[in-house]
Amino acid sequence: MSTEPPHGSEPPHGSGPPPPPPGGPPPPPGGGPEGGGPYGGGQGGGPYGPGGPHGGGPYGPGGPYGGGPYGGGPYPGDPLAGMPPLADSGKRTLARIVDLILVGIVVALITWALRVNEYAVNAESVQVGKSVAQSVVGVVLYMAYDTFMIARSGQTLGKKWLNLRVANLADGSTPSVPTALARAAVLWIPCWFCCACLWLVISGGWSFFDRPYKQGLHDKAARTVVVSTG
Repeated sequence: MSTEPPHGSEPPHGSGPPPPPPGGPPPPPGGGPEGGGPYGGGQGGGPYGPGGPHGGGPYGPGGPYGGGPYGGGPYPGDPLAGMPPLADSGKRTLARIVDLILVGIVVALITWALRVNEYAVNAESVQVGKSVAQSVVGVVLYMAYDTFMIARSGQTLGKKWLNLRVANLADGSTPSVPTALARAAVLWIPCWFCCACLWLVISGGWSFFDRPYKQGLHDKAARTVVVSTG
């Protein structure tokens, strides 16, 4: 005797949906529109979870990097992402002039105390000896001043008064002593061998034209930037 249900009657409860007609398309994987995708996502989910391959995941919005080292940003690993504004080159120049005046006063006092003219043979050697002594003392003091202040807080007195700070390009942190020393050496040692004013203009003035980080030549050598703190 046949056990098939009469034609047109509903299938018994729990027997599941009827099979697709021969030749028809297979049902979508994962069930209906609220059943997620084949990987078990929730409503509207896909193989990568809610939002598609770029809208989520274990690292949060924006992919595994979450922007640059200064915070969230549109480009993975972009050093400018989320960092404070880059310092205006004019304010950087003014801060450098302030530092030159402050350290220059100390240099003048030290060279005067050394009384280098007492060891000169004649008037000409007095001027030569005085000039060399001032250059050496000046380079040493400027390098020591820059290195100490930048490694301590990223700010010389001039930069502090004008709300500027030197930071590592890679992560925005305060430069280490070796980094600060390298930065100061590139800026000041050439002043001993050539016209000090000319090299300071070239190295510092480079920031007026450099893109995208507005770095001076000494910043490029040390991989630093100058940012605004105000």
